[in-house]
Amino acid sequence: MKLYHDPITVNCRKVVAGFGLMSVGFEKSHVNYLAGGHKVPEYLEINPNGTLPTLVDGDLRLWESNAILQYAAEKTEAFAYYPCDHKKRADIHRWQFWEAAHWYPSCYVYLVENLVKPMMNAEPDQAAIDKEAPNWHRLANVLENRLTDQAWICGESVTLADIAVAAPMHLYPYQKLPLSAYPNIQRWMSERVEELPCWKETDVASMLGLKAA
Repeated sequence: MKLYHDPITVNCRKVVAGFGLMSVGFEKSHVNYLAGGHKVPEYLEINPNGTLPTLVDGDLRLWESNAILQYAAEKTEAFAYYPCDHKKRADIHRWQFWEAAHWYPSCYVYLVENLVKPMMNAEPDQAAIDKEAPNWHRLANVLENRLTDQAWICGESVTLADIAVAAPMHLYPYQKLPLSAYPNIQRWMSERVEELPCWKETDVASMLGLKAA
């Protein structure tokens, strides 16, 4: 399997960390996101959406990060992180869909305004943050409640759902996500997700040369 990716992006980190969690072997092909490598004709032949990442496995060209993780889990029989039980798997799918449809877009506003724009010497748009804040807090409350009295999103062991939901907030100190009112999320990230070897090995802050405030 060959993964076309740039490890600094949210969805690429999700996949690489997920592969690490499941001990999935793969070949890496770096696509420079900031230089627009995902929009060049050669890459668009592989993924016409011009998005990252893309997995190529023989004649299969698979985009969408959560689909990639599901495929790899099935192929490698990593059922500790993607159980075969229908209800447990449906729960994981629910959180992966929630992440892609709701959590990622909301966290992305903070990522762009508080991290990406300053890196590009552009001014953050506080109005954009203020507009998104009510929706973000609504979603954070959903996650906060889910993590009450359980260690991980889908129970007492880590699954693909945790990697998926953690990815959009992977740079939360620099995104300036307003987490102070959400102790369960903070505990889950700091004591669980950030202690996973696969998460430490894919640390984007160090790749970008970011320093803790």
